[in-house]
Amino acid sequence: MKPLLFSIAALSLALLSPLTAADKKIVVMIAGKPSHGPGQHEHNAGIQLLKKCLEQGAADQVEIKHHLNGEWPSQEELSKADSVVIYSDGGGGHPALQGDRLQQLDVEMKRGCGFVTLHYAVEPTIAKGGKEFIDWMGGCFEVNWSVNPHWDANFKEFPAHPISSGVKPFGTNDEWYFYMRFRQGMSGVTPILSDVAPETTMSRPDGAHSGNPTVRESVKNKEKQHVAWAAEREGGGRGFGFTGGHYHKGWANDSQRKLVLNAILWSAKADVPADGVASTVTEADMLDNLDLKPGQGLPEKPKKK
Repeated sequence: MKPLLFSIAALSLALLSPLTAADKKIVVMIAGKPSHGPGQHEHNAGIQLLKKCLEQGAADQVEIKHHLNGEWPSQEELSKADSVVIYSDGGGGHPALQGDRLQQLDVEMKRGCGFVTLHYAVEPTIAKGGKEFIDWMGGCFEVNWSVNPHWDANFKEFPAHPISSGVKPFGTNDEWYFYMRFRQGMSGVTPILSDVAPETTMSRPDGAHSGNPTVRESVKNKEKQHVAWAAEREGGGRGFGFTGGHYHKGWANDSQRKLVLNAILWSAKADVPADGVASTVTEADMLDNLDLKPGQGLPEKPKKK
C-alpha cells in the first residue's frame, strides 16, 4: 500500500510543479530595422515590450529569444522554435524574404512551428512569400487588393477562441490594413478582430495599397473587415496575422496587448490562461528602447535655405 501512496504523491507533485526549461515552448521574436517617424513602426521597442510582457504573464510556459534590427536567427535556433514572431517592414524588404530565409522557414512550418506577423510584416510580395504566408497563417496583405488606411476601429465582439481570452471591447486609431488575401473559403481561418470600415478609408485614389474597385464595393456594402485572424494548418501548425501596430502607443492598450500576447502563446501551442496573459506597462516601459530618430533622440536635420 505504501509504494502505491508514494507513487500517487509523486505523480501529484509532478502535475503541480511548474514546467522545466526543457518543457517550455520556445518563441523566437524578430524585430525589423528602424522605420518611419517617432512612435511609428517601433519594431525594436515593440518586440522588447511584448517580450517583457510575455515574461510577466507566461514565464512558466515560454522561453523567449529575440533579435533586433533585422538580425536573423540561426538555422539551429529556428529548428527549435515553437513559434516565430516577426514585427518589421514588409514588401520586398521583408526580413523573411531575403536570401533563402523563406525556405528556412518552410522547413520549420512543415514540422508544425507557429508563425505570427505584426503590422507591415503581414505583407510579403505576390512573387515571393504570398503563397507561403497564406499557407502558414491563413492570409496576408496583397498589393492591388488589400488596403492600408488609418482609421478608428472599434472591436465589440470576439469569437470563442483562446486568443480572445480576457480581451475586453476596445477601439484604437491605427493603420488597420484590411481586405486581406485569405485562403479560399476561409478554410481553417478564424477572424479575431473585425469591424465595418468607414467610407473615409476609401478617400484615396486607386493604387497598390490605397484602393481598387473590389475593396470599394466591399466598404460600400458595409461588410465587416478582418484585421486580425488565426489559422490552423493541416500539419498541425498555427498562424496569426495582426495588421495594427503602426503606432507604438497602441501597445499601451491593455486589450490590444493581451490579444497579441494570447496569440503568440496559442501559436506556440502553449496554454492560454482563462483570463488571458496578464501584463502591465508603465509610461517608462513605453519609452524604453525607442529607435533613435529625428525628434526622438536624434537632432532634426537642418532645413535647406
